[in-house]
Amino acid sequence: MYFKQRHLSIVSVAVIAMCGLAGCDAAVPAQETPPPVEVSVMTLEPGELLLSKDLSGRVKAVRNAEIRAQVSGIVQRRLFEQGAEVKAGDVLFQINPAVFQADVDSAAAALERTRVVQKRAHHEVNRLAPLMRAGTVSRQVYDDAVAQRDQAVADVAQAKATLARHKLNLQFARVEAPISGRIDQALVSEGALVSPTDTTAMARIQQIDQVYVDVRLPASMLEDIRQQTAPDGPEPAVEILNSDGKPLGIQGHILFSGIEVDAGTGDVLLRVLTENPQHRLLPGLYVRARVPRAYYPAALTVPQEAVTRPAGDASVWVLDAEGQVQPVAIEVGELSGRYYRVVSGLSAGQQVVIEGIERLSPAAQVVARPWQNAADSQQLSADVH
Repeated sequence: MYFKQRHLSIVSVAVIAMCGLAGCDAAVPAQETPPPVEVSVMTLEPGELLLSKDLSGRVKAVRNAEIRAQVSGIVQRRLFEQGAEVKAGDVLFQINPAVFQADVDSAAAALERTRVVQKRAHHEVNRLAPLMRAGTVSRQVYDDAVAQRDQAVADVAQAKATLARHKLNLQFARVEAPISGRIDQALVSEGALVSPTDTTAMARIQQIDQVYVDVRLPASMLEDIRQQTAPDGPEPAVEILNSDGKPLGIQGHILFSGIEVDAGTGDVLLRVLTENPQHRLLPGLYVRARVPRAYYPAALTVPQEAVTRPAGDASVWVLDAEGQVQPVAIEVGELSGRYYRVVSGLSAGQQVVIEGIERLSPAAQVVARPWQNAADSQQLSADVH
């Protein structure tokens, strides 16, 4: 009886132990494969890339003329509207012409007098010539007559020059516009005495159908601009912006760069010529010029958020054909907007992870979807609405 009970106890303990072991195995779940990470990717495609730099500049008129008197006199009339457009040759001021007209009349009378003297001297030479050959008059008398005739010819020439000068003074009494453009306010009024030696101009005219935009840029940028310009190709276009950096819809081209570098700033002058038919750019206006500095006909670019720098060097996550991602070290160049130019490390056709990078690890399985640029979406929505 005792042996039987002991056998039952041993069997019970074994059953309980087996149940305990079975319970422990049920408590440990089987290890599952982690789900793939959802990411957005962009396929690299080469494209044109034009890099530029916004520089401050000032507008200057293409031609600037100060109206000054060329003769002394009293201003009788102002013959233009202040701030109006004038053409070359338009009369702007009338200086009292009475004294100049009197000089012209006097010079004309003097010319007639010298002509009469010349005519009489010519006849005298013609009269004495046969007498001198016949021996009736001496050679000395004939030579004196010839000298008087030649002097009369010179007097006529001098009188003509004097008359021409006085006529020119009379013409200068009508102060004309030397160039076409917009005239500023009148700086003298009727009744004012003007003179060629005056330090103050009578008015100013500025031609602003075309204007210069003078900008200062680092001298190191000049070589970049020269390299991207073909010897026989057009000059790179320069976009003009307002002081807030908004495009004005006006473009110009580079005329020349300065030949001297500012020792204090290291900058050099760059002059841009632009059309200004609506006169939106006024002389002295502060603007900004978007100057091209480099051009790449087939550049690869990646968004700034796709580039990580775990050890200081740039790298991106690339999706392979098996649906796995691997980090790839790259070399980046200039930053244009929100995109880096890829110098090396990537090739066209590769897929780069843009969103979901923080959850990635090497050889991780991912579910990829095309990356949608938020900036492009906002622009598209704005265009639709």
